[in-house]
Amino acid sequence: MKTLYFQCNMGAAGDMLAGALLELHPDPQGFLQRFNALGIPGVEATTAPSVKCGITGTHFSVTVHGEEEASHDVPFALAGHHHHDHPHDHDHPHDHDHPHDHDHPHDHGHGHHHHAGMGEIRHILSHLDLPDAVREDVLAVYQLIGEAESRAHGVPVEQVHFHEVGALDAVADITAVCLLLHELAPDQVLCSPVHVGSGQVRCAHGILPVPAPATAHILQGVPTYGGAVQGELCTPTGAALLKHFVTAFGPSPVMRVEKAGCGMGAKDFEAMNGVRALWGQTEDAPGDQVAELSCNLDDMTPEALGFAMEQLLAAGALDVFTTPIGMKKSRPGVMLTVLCRLEDREPLVRAMFRHTTTLGVREHLCQRYTLARSQQERQTPW
Repeated sequence: MKTLYFQCNMGAAGDMLAGALLELHPDPQGFLQRFNALGIPGVEATTAPSVKCGITGTHFSVTVHGEEEASHDVPFALAGHHHHDHPHDHDHPHDHDHPHDHDHPHDHGHGHHHHAGMGEIRHILSHLDLPDAVREDVLAVYQLIGEAESRAHGVPVEQVHFHEVGALDAVADITAVCLLLHELAPDQVLCSPVHVGSGQVRCAHGILPVPAPATAHILQGVPTYGGAVQGELCTPTGAALLKHFVTAFGPSPVMRVEKAGCGMGAKDFEAMNGVRALWGQTEDAPGDQVAELSCNLDDMTPEALGFAMEQLLAAGALDVFTTPIGMKKSRPGVMLTVLCRLEDREPLVRAMFRHTTTLGVREHLCQRYTLARSQQERQTPW
């Protein structure tokens, strides 16, 4: 099985993902020529070697009308003097100065600056010569960003407005990644847990915690962690791309790696500021993986325990059973065990806490082997 695995030890951003995928592409220069010929208004993409911690990778950059902006945020000195007629996402859908410090001292002229909303984004995409599947992927990723910004600002998605340059910049990043994945065509896309950074980030709306609200919303359900690195390591664009394409998050699978690519960010840290993409072959796993949830109980009546088992089965458990055990102080008890699909773990853990008296639930991942089953009707003499 052709497998693509992203290592996001320093977060993720659109430009970093694009740079890593370009290193895996069999014809990166040909791809850049075709990408620039798409006709995204005023946009031109280029690449350059970038060295981080002694490792050489690719930095993917986008200019809009010849300008590559480092940030779309205003400094604190100006933030209080701007009247925002629309909820702007000043701090999010731009990836090229990853991670963002949000403290660049240039005024963006809000009084006369044009803005683009989701409708304008769809209009831009409708005029690009893209495969239908790629256009749908771009719209789906942008919809994730729009919904996150909508949630963060408390307005409908269609009322979320993006800076014109920032919107084109993000469209270019997202389109590049979607088109690269379409051409590479992996059978599955996997990813490590995502490092989001730590501390706070400065934006036009004030000081926000890392991850920023939009990023945190997109990454719901995705394993993430912070660390000693101060700053915003995962941007909303990077988070949305991972959320859309990645089928599972976790440690690197057993795979025969054939190629590796590094997409570098702009800033320097004590750790390599980049995303690494591994391309290789993995074996189809026999059977499938399930979660085994269990807890020990010694203070429930048989009737209450039976009711809890019924509720767990109704909540989607594959199987529920009990095992007699001896507990502390020689008390007899039962161990309640629930087998479930990996995606059903969280609701079933909540159901175990709701319907039993346990104070803790253990989890083990198990590989199971099952026979194919079917039902048929047959006429017999009996």
